[in-house]
Amino acid sequence: MIRSLTAAVLSSTLLAAHACAQMPGAEPAHAQSATLNLSATGEVASAPDIATVSLGVVSQAPNAGEAMQANARQMNAVFTALQGAGIEERDIQTSGLSLGPVYSNTSSRPQGEPRITGYRASNTVTARVRDLDSIGGVIDAAIGAGANTLQGLSFGLIDRQAAEDEARQRAFAELERLAGIYEAGANVRIERVMTLSESRFTPGPRPMMMARAESLSTPVASGEVGVQVTINAVYEIREADG
Repeated sequence: MIRSLTAAVLSSTLLAAHACAQMPGAEPAHAQSATLNLSATGEVASAPDIATVSLGVVSQAPNAGEAMQANARQMNAVFTALQGAGIEERDIQTSGLSLGPVYSNTSSRPQGEPRITGYRASNTVTARVRDLDSIGGVIDAAIGAGANTLQGLSFGLIDRQAAEDEARQRAFAELERLAGIYEAGANVRIERVMTLSESRFTPGPRPMMMARAESLSTPVASGEVGVQVTINAVYEIREADG
């Protein structure tokens, strides 16, 4: 597991004491509060435990009905192949379905008017792969059954919340460390936290060495999935006593 912490100090402001006299009963100027703004990022990177592959079938025929029928036959074979490769029915979902005309090359016609020469049907599915060692075999099975488009492959975490909570804990630990440095360096005391906000980010995959079956004709490396949580804090501070 790759772990890293980054922190950025956004701004800090201390109020200087006023030279002018204070009104009776007014709080001394040196006791007035100021704010300290800090930001820290906690990151957790770990091996993914689920993958999503998007693939499908594009078919073309002289008329719309034939294009859809041909596509349906081919797509049914792909569904069967995915299930045969170990993908559960609940993990297969249609993500795109379209039908449209195919036009002739307008440059070959005198007036440049398009002419419909056929129809193209497209059907795309996304399949969640829970056994990452089988990804190559799943892709091979789908293509062997008639899939002729591969839209992409992505990796993720089933329990993403656990990674985000760990990243939050690291960000808070870094905020505490930074606040301590400012208290000592600027001779101030943190009174309270005024506001807190967070932002989350998923970095791109990181390469890592991994074992994979040599029998796969489509090699796949899963790398690592990173989770980042940035905490922004505004503290009320006062000049330290003594």
